[in-house]
Amino acid sequence: MSHFHLYAIGNALVDSEYQVSEAQLQAMGVQKRHMTLIDAPRRADLLAGVHGMHARRTGGGSAANTVVALAQLGGKGFYSCRVADDELGAFYFQDLLSHGVATNLSHDRLPVGQTGSCMVMVTPDAERSMSTFLGATADLDHSALQAKDIAKSRVYYMEGYLSASPTGLDAALQGRAVARAHGVALAATLSDMSMIQFCRPGLEAMLGGPGDGLDYLFCNEEEAQVWCGTQDLAAVCHQLRVLARVVCLTRSAKGCIVIEGDTQTEVPAAPVQAVDTNGAGDMFAGAFLYAVTQGHTVAQAAWLANLAAGMVVSRYGNRLDAAEVAQVQARFAQYLA
Repeated sequence: MSHFHLYAIGNALVDSEYQVSEAQLQAMGVQKRHMTLIDAPRRADLLAGVHGMHARRTGGGSAANTVVALAQLGGKGFYSCRVADDELGAFYFQDLLSHGVATNLSHDRLPVGQTGSCMVMVTPDAERSMSTFLGATADLDHSALQAKDIAKSRVYYMEGYLSASPTGLDAALQGRAVARAHGVALAATLSDMSMIQFCRPGLEAMLGGPGDGLDYLFCNEEEAQVWCGTQDLAAVCHQLRVLARVVCLTRSAKGCIVIEGDTQTEVPAAPVQAVDTNGAGDMFAGAFLYAVTQGHTVAQAAWLANLAAGMVVSRYGNRLDAAEVAQVQARFAQYLA
């Protein structure tokens, strides 16, 4: 019997989210709508640029958001990551525990250093631009893996951002091998256009080749276009279908397309007023994987995922609170009835 519905590996980042104008974003030299890796001096410059502004602080990291979403909906999740022995590390560890997510941090000795952080700039058009200081998570390696827990999971999920880290990628691939050996379903996300542009070989290793491909792949339309080298939707879908048994192509307000073999299912999005797109793709993946691990069809899973993602973009922050999760659960129950 499976012990966890989802075992995920990814970066551990504490998010600080700021509402900024287009002019402020340009003045700070932040690339809009992208994730950019930064060093400590650059982080200090950006902090000076937002000095005096209110910031919302939450646990973050793409795969962490996904496994927390699954746990909030009622699934059991495990997260492998790395933080430092500092205030942010303690905050991050307690955040995972508060959401009922098991983690290697419960028994790993935490290193001296700085826990990773991400400055999220949200502009009035709801777009998020991320500047990420990896800190301790840059040294994530295979020691964070718990092979026995991977073997007892239903799905093993890899964060595409790990393709930028040699040790993180190696850890993700070692975990992938364990999952494959024990018949655990494999899942991954392309994460960001910059990962595709600069770290494609690592992503290709996560995806695997013929006979060793993924069960679930998550990407948004822009990432898919960059991956496939075309903006033609039909051509994109044709190329994506060979990458995984099930591909979820999210299209913001247009909903999503679920590609399963030769079958394509378009699932509409819930109509919302978007104010902050941070965490939308992560929420989609978490809700989708929750639903399929509970025995729902991929179309039903996509409906739930669209609903949850729509709710997270209609508020500021990368996660839902308990009341919002309850609303999602209630509406999903009505949809299934």
